[in-house]
Amino acid sequence: MFYRSETLLSLALSFFLWGCQMEKSLIFYPTSDIDRTPEELGLPYEDITFTTEDGVRLNGWFIPSPEGVLTLLWFHGNAGNISHRLDNIRLLHEKVKIHIFIWDYRGYGRSEGSVSEKGTYKDATAALKYLRSRKDLDPKKFVFYGRSLGAAVAVDLAVRDEPLALIIETAFTSIREMAKLAFPFLPIGPFLRTRYDTLEKIRQVQGPLLILHGDQDDIVPYAQGKRIFDAAPEPKEFYTIRGARHNDTFIVGGDPYFAALKDFIERAAALRSGG
Repeated sequence: MFYRSETLLSLALSFFLWGCQMEKSLIFYPTSDIDRTPEELGLPYEDITFTTEDGVRLNGWFIPSPEGVLTLLWFHGNAGNISHRLDNIRLLHEKVKIHIFIWDYRGYGRSEGSVSEKGTYKDATAALKYLRSRKDLDPKKFVFYGRSLGAAVAVDLAVRDEPLALIIETAFTSIREMAKLAFPFLPIGPFLRTRYDTLEKIRQVQGPLLILHGDQDDIVPYAQGKRIFDAAPEPKEFYTIRGARHNDTFIVGGDPYFAALKDFIERAAALRSGG
């Protein structure tokens, strides 16, 4: 009987671990190879390594702007790594003229560890702590910018540690809602351990908020971005990127898109300073 119980426990544990791994594989798509660096695009940068509270070493890039006063803390999406955001980084650097700090979650790029929802929150905390450790940056002038899954991470950090302003793009309401879209005939939502409940957390955000979403988003429905906006407190703004899908917002949006980002950031900075 003891042997049989032990076997059943082992099987149950194995099934649980398999389920957790399957869940991760459906949500996170990290790659380890750094294909390019900012240097290849003629951008000055610092290759940064910093450590989380649980001892995980993370990697990121700090791209300074000669005209920058504010710093953009960038939370990227669920696929690839920081090297796959270089074209977007270059345009932000040129058109918005802001310092940029982009970093990889644990398990992505050159960052150590294995990714999880709780892990990404710890990673975000460590990234902000690193920025605050720099004597050349004003800790009151950090703007959080999150795309897709990164929007959920940015919102979570903004609730815990208020930034000068928060920008989220192509944001989803929650992992459960996304599971309903991906598997409409399988009621897997209630069994998911990963939440990323942006819709609930956005209600607690304080300070200037900008939400951007492509009206042709082929992964996260435009309506989800609008629901998040409706739930958020003031001051808030919504910017529709006409004709944009999920991964081409900065390309389709073009100059008006970057102008909207720059204008929002400048107005948020003026509001915070009382100007």
